[in-house]
Formats: sequence, structure tokens, C-alpha cells
Amino acid sequence: MFKSTKRASMAGLAALALLVWPQANAHELHVVSTFSIISDFARNVGGERITLTTLVGPSGDAHSYEPKPTDAVAIGQADVVLANGLHFEGFLDRLVRASGSTAPVITLTQGVELLRNTEEENDGHGEHGHDHGHDHDDHEHGPQDHAEEPASSHDHGHEKKHAHHHHHHHGEYDPHAWQSVRNAQIYVNNIAEAFCAADAAGCPSYRANARTYDEKLRALDAELEVTVAQIPAAQRTIITSHDAFGYLGRAYGLQFLAPQGVSTESEASAAGVASLIQQIKDQKASAIFLENVSNPRLIQQIANEMGMKIGGKLYSDALSAADAPASTYIDMMRHNVSTIRDAALGR
Repeated sequence: MFKSTKRASMAGLAALALLVWPQANAHELHVVSTFSIISDFARNVGGERITLTTLVGPSGDAHSYEPKPTDAVAIGQADVVLANGLHFEGFLDRLVRASGSTAPVITLTQGVELLRNTEEENDGHGEHGHDHGHDHDDHEHGPQDHAEEPASSHDHGHEKKHAHHHHHHHGEYDPHAWQSVRNAQIYVNNIAEAFCAADAAGCPSYRANARTYDEKLRALDAELEVTVAQIPAAQRTIITSHDAFGYLGRAYGLQFLAPQGVSTESEASAAGVASLIQQIKDQKASAIFLENVSNPRLIQQIANEMGMKIGGKLYSDALSAADAPASTYIDMMRHNVSTIRDAALGR
């Protein structure tokens, strides 16, 4: 929660920012997206009918983001706020309250078949495993963790196991659902529905744009399956910094091990790292990667201990800048999977 001094500072700066905040054309839909991946979806659906503000930009970490006063102003002027939900944007609830906004906050993971996080004690270290079962409990969800019982899923039936690791509680479900392209299609449909509800006159345009982009996503999904098929089954165990790729693993038959939990704010315990290193040895992991939003130190340490060469950088929770290889969602997914393939095959 904001400290009182931060609240006072935000209120004062927000009032000042209101005086200089640029005003968009009246006919445009004012959209605020919580982070860069969602913004890319929103641009593809909204086209020129929306003005878009992104709170956490390229290579920014939504797990640890601290809002700025201008963020409260943007949300205060928004017609629609797009969020991932599932506790991914820990800052959002307090930011919406500070803004006084009445705009709907759309949880884009609604309708996705979610992967469950389970927490279990291990030798008193408070380490946690990750269960990727598909079951759901019937319970109420708040603004940051709402998810309906999934409709039709596109699960390919692939399961993965994870190393034990210590992490802050990050909600009941893994929030990184966009790492499956078929889940991204659900995000896009949810965005189109939200835009139609807020701007009925633009609905035909939003739906047409969503259909066009959906075709591109379908082609990408097929492409990624072909790419992963080039990796022998025995070489599909991958090491990354934090546990962000569970949906990618389930969708395309890869197994990911990570010293951190689903949040980059997690701290890997010594016992958890030792357990991971043993698991890497047992399962003969084929590649290890840095991430664009994580500190590289721990991965470099593990790579050194294992005598492994780091296979490159993967983009997990944020897109790259325009001059890097993952500036759009499609580019990000293509880059990640081809980078994994090349490292696994020793290219």
C-alpha cells in the first residue's frame, strides 16, 4: 500500500498532471493497458479508433512496478482498463482507487483454462511446487484474480513438472497465460468484446480487426508447433529465471525449470537452488536462458555450476523495444521458441 507521504505526493502531482495531460479526440476510445503485451493486442483490435496508454512499457517488470502520478491520471480518464488479472499487476487495485476511475477493469484471462499454483512446505524452508493440473474450485474472485470456469480449451495435453522454489504468494493460478498462443486468442476476443461494450459504433471495426489478428495467431500457433517438433523429446527440458513459461510448456510439449516462482520478486532459497541443480542433472536439461525482466545473476551462477552455456534471452512478461527481436507478441513468441530450439539443438 502507498505510504501517506506517497499518497499525498501522488495526489498533488496527479492534480498538476491533469492540467497538462494531452486530450485525445472526443470520438476516440481511451484505453489503458497494464503492460506491453496487452497493449500489442489492444492495438491490433482497436486500430485508429483508440488512444492507448501503457503503464508498464517494453522490458518493464509488472511484478515490481511502482505507479507514477500520471498513471492515475490516465486511468482516471480511461473508458476501458485492460488487465491480465490473477494478481499479476499487484499495483493495480490501489492505483484504480487513487485515480477515482469508474472505467471497467477488464480481466483478459477470463475464459482461459488456468494452470494452478500450489504451495507446499518442504523441510521448513517454505518452498513451493507448481501444479499444472486443470481443476478449478468454485470460489469468488476479486478484480485481480477473477477467472470464469474455462469454456472450450485448446489444451494439447502436455504436462510439466517444476523445481521447488521459494516465492511470495502470487494467487491461486499462474498468471502468465499469454504464453500460449491459443490463450492469446481468448485475450483478443475479450478485448474486442470490451471495446464493443464501450463503443458500439466502432464494434464492426473491432470485430473485423480481431478476426484478422486471430488468423495471424492461428498461423503462429501452427508455426510454433512445427518449430518445437524439431526438438527431440529428450532435449525439451529448459531452464529459465522465473516460472513464466508454464503455459508455453503445456501448449507445445516443453518442460521448464526455474529457481524463482511465478513472480520476479521471488527469492530462491539455497535449498531450492540445490534441488533445482539436482533436478537439472537428473533430467539432463538441454538449455538455460536469461529473461528480459529478471536479474541474470542466479541463472549465470547455475550455468557456471552446471558447465552450461547460456542459450540467449527469452521474453516472458514484457515485449522488447522496437529495435530488439520481440517488439510485438507474434515476434516475441516466434523469437522465444526458435531460440529454445536452436539452443537445445546446439546451433
